[in-house]
Amino acid sequence: MKHLRFFGDSINTRHIEDAVRILRDGGVVIYPTDTMYALGCDALNNRAIERLCRLKGINPDKQLLSIVCGSMSQASEYARIDNKAFRLMKDYLPGPFTFILPASNSLPKVFKGRKSVGVRIPQCEIAMELADSLGNPILSTSVAPEDPEDAVSPDALALAYMHDADLLIDAGEGRQAVSTIVDCLDSSSPEIIRQGIGDMRL
Repeated sequence: MKHLRFFGDSINTRHIEDAVRILRDGGVVIYPTDTMYALGCDALNNRAIERLCRLKGINPDKQLLSIVCGSMSQASEYARIDNKAFRLMKDYLPGPFTFILPASNSLPKVFKGRKSVGVRIPQCEIAMELADSLGNPILSTSVAPEDPEDAVSPDALALAYMHDADLLIDAGEGRQAVSTIVDCLDSSSPEIIRQGIGDMRL
């Protein structure tokens, strides 16, 4: 596993380019967000998605798949965001929220037949820059080692995933927190279905 060290949320352009190259080659990366560290791959690469789902024991036919985007503009290419959902998202993003939205046809075949996709725009410069530089979203899932004390430790993550991930983007200790999940499939009546660290009043 390659190990790239960032200092805080500062952007190292060369490191971002290295990470994007690995993502485009179908690699799996561990990277920081504004909640926990995440495992991610190119959301348009079917083989990479299948690899990530196997690694995490995710059944893509039954479980929600989430993408991390670099901007609202990018998110709107891969999810259907009507005016009501857009206004709500603009109020809270970037931030620790996952919005469940109708999936668009731009997503690859692993999403076909699925009506929804989770959309995140984390308040984390590294995560947003990664998606921006890749040019499309990152399929992502939180990384949570068995010992919750290790969930924030890049060294523990490197050890746990040394044979499974291709890259660790180390930005220091992360957070032991989850995002707040907001169901916006009916944007006229959004519903919080998991309360995380994101505070939202509906």
